[in-house]
Amino acid sequence: MRVELIQRAADVLFDVPEETHGEIITLIDAITEDTVTRAPDLAAAFGAWCWLVYTVHGDVIEVLDVGCAR
Repeated sequence: MRVELIQRAADVLFDVPEETHGEIITLIDAITEDTVTRAPDLAAAFGAWCWLVYTVHGDVIEVLDVGCAR
């Protein structure tokens, strides 16, 4: 499974504090390991403080947005 971040999501990912950066990476890892759930349109994953919005196209997960509540 390949992961692609759109530029806006990548910008946010690198601007968040270190502790939330790790949480976002954990969410990305979790969605790449989930071989059962394949959302045809938009899907979201939530952690304790962070979230990401993504879509799946074949073997590519496209991360459209990330954010943190901190």
